[in-house]
Amino acid sequence: MFKGFYNLTSGMLTQQQNLDVVSHNLVNISTSGFKEERYTATTFDEVMMNRVGNEEKIYEDIGEASSMRVSSQIYTNYEQGVPEPTEIPLDFAIYGEGFFAIQGEDGQMVYTRSGSFSLDDEGYLCFPGQGRVMGVDNQPILLSTDKIVSDQAGRISTEDGGYLGQLGVFVFEDEEALTHNGDGFFTGEGAVLAENPNLYWKYLERSNVDMVKQMTEMLTCQRALQSAAQVAKMYDQLMTKASNDIGRL
Repeated sequence: MFKGFYNLTSGMLTQQQNLDVVSHNLVNISTSGFKEERYTATTFDEVMMNRVGNEEKIYEDIGEASSMRVSSQIYTNYEQGVPEPTEIPLDFAIYGEGFFAIQGEDGQMVYTRSGSFSLDDEGYLCFPGQGRVMGVDNQPILLSTDKIVSDQAGRISTEDGGYLGQLGVFVFEDEEALTHNGDGFFTGEGAVLAENPNLYWKYLERSNVDMVKQMTEMLTCQRALQSAAQVAKMYDQLMTKASNDIGRL
């Protein structure tokens, strides 16, 4: 009977964590460039086997029994979102692989698929509240005006043809190694310039979150969480009754 509590409580925790991920996806369904996250869980014995071993990755069998499910990993779905026209001159969308690089005031580099840019007080292309956008030379891009034109490679010039700079699009060998900071931005090492970037000017990439799928997942999690809570209450009542009756005997 006591093992049932492990099953129920671990199930409630994993369903709650999955519900948090789904809720985060739904909140950001209108956030440009947002990438859907997916929650996965595993059994407790599998987690232990993944943790036990030596530097040569020689693992020892610690048994097959398991009474719990625990968090495994939250995966990011990097599938392409739909480019949506905005007619705003400082909006850009990446079609294909890659990220825009944003340098914060502290010098730290973060990466995003959202190209909803503006100009800061000094005329540099920036992402509001985050920092300046990096060009192909790993330097901020000075525009001083939003009266610009851009080609498919992200080369920006004035309306009369004066060259201003080129947007940098950066790729990673292993996107799964990127860390999602929760604000729609990614951090990681090993960024290199994309060889043939494909940019849409006056477009923004829509979130790749499927609302119907996420709503279905949310309902499933809620039902599972409610069912586990009800059964846990029944377990508690049975144990209380058993303890009282045994005590009388």
